Amino acid sequence: MIALVSPVIASGLGAVVGALVALLVLTLVRRRRTPPPPEVPDFPVADLVSILDAVRAGATLLGPHDDIVCANETAEKMGVVRGTRVVIPALLDLVRDVRRDGEMASVNLDLKKGRGRTATGAQLSVRVLPLSLGRVFVVADDRAQALRMRESSRNFMSNATHELKTPVGAISLLAEAAREAADDPEAVGRFTGKIMAESQRLTDLISQIITLSKLQGESPLAAAEPVEVNQFVSLALDRCRQLADARDVSLTSSLQEGLWVLGDPGQLVTAVSNLVTNGIAYSDARGRVVVSTRTSMVDGVEHVDVAVSDNGIGIAPEDQARIFERFYRADYARSRETGGTGLGLSIVSEVAEGHGGTVTVWSRLGSGSTFTLRLPSVAAPDTEPEEDQ
Repeated sequence: MIALVSPVIASGLGAVVGALVALLVLTLVRRRRTPPPPEVPDFPVADLVSILDAVRAGATLLGPHDDIVCANETAEKMGVVRGTRVVIPALLDLVRDVRRDGEMASVNLDLKKGRGRTATGAQLSVRVLPLSLGRVFVVADDRAQALRMRESSRNFMSNATHELKTPVGAISLLAEAAREAADDPEAVGRFTGKIMAESQRLTDLISQIITLSKLQGESPLAAAEPVEVNQFVSLALDRCRQLADARDVSLTSSLQEGLWVLGDPGQLVTAVSNLVTNGIAYSDARGRVVVSTRTSMVDGVEHVDVAVSDNGIGIAPEDQARIFERFYRADYARSRETGGTGLGLSIVSEVAEGHGGTVTVWSRLGSGSTFTLRLPSVAAPDTEPEEDQ
């Protein structure tokens, strides 16, 4: 027997079937109209390596299973990675936390040398950034340099305070002695002469501290200009002639023409003046200080050498490695006698570094010293006027 469906039920089923067919057709039409998302090709590993190598910090890209996709050489030297794995347990834990939480994190790591640890004993500041597909990007900076600079700053302030106390204390004592000797004009004259000497020493020290402070905050190459070498050397020599005459030291020069460098003229004059002043201070009466200039080739690049030579007492080998340190004096007694501040050579070193150059010393006890300021050479500027078109 065939069961009959009521017209009402048949009408309802037809409506449902019709709606399902319409929905199916609409879905197919939308799929045809909406293009599939383009396939994003994997980024070439070679390009990733090139990018990471351009980063000064240690940079590492990790895969979803803590495997190293690529890392730059700095990361390897820091001891962050070895082979295909992160070798610092604390960092690996942080990577997994960042991957799980999806939020960037940072940490400071003080690492020690030894088995299972880094070979460098570095102090690192690490930032970990989550990426897509479980990948993580790690950037590590060496905090050691910043910590050394902070320690250097503390030492500088401590030394500067100590050095300033010396002339200030001397002036106070001499002033008191002069007051007590008011009835003795000869003694008053002697004490006031010493007060003037200590005052000048204090003035020079403050000036040198200000100069060094400015050098640390300025980049001479940021607004550099071509400078003729003979020009700033001649200005430095003129600045030192009075001191040379007072100490009966001959001051001569042998300068090559047509040499140019890029930099700050004032800083370069200061650097050469300090070298010449140092040569005069450590020369005996009737000594000789010679300033010469010439070109030299270093790794295929032309440089200009400004050499300051003296035939004075010389510098002991153990002192040569430290004479560019702030407030260091190879001969404290002579330095105090000549009014030295212990900052002159450190200022030269700062100027040389700021100009992309170096300063070196050759010395032998009893035979004198030669300081060489070496700077990258540049072509002479074109000063000829342009012809009218």
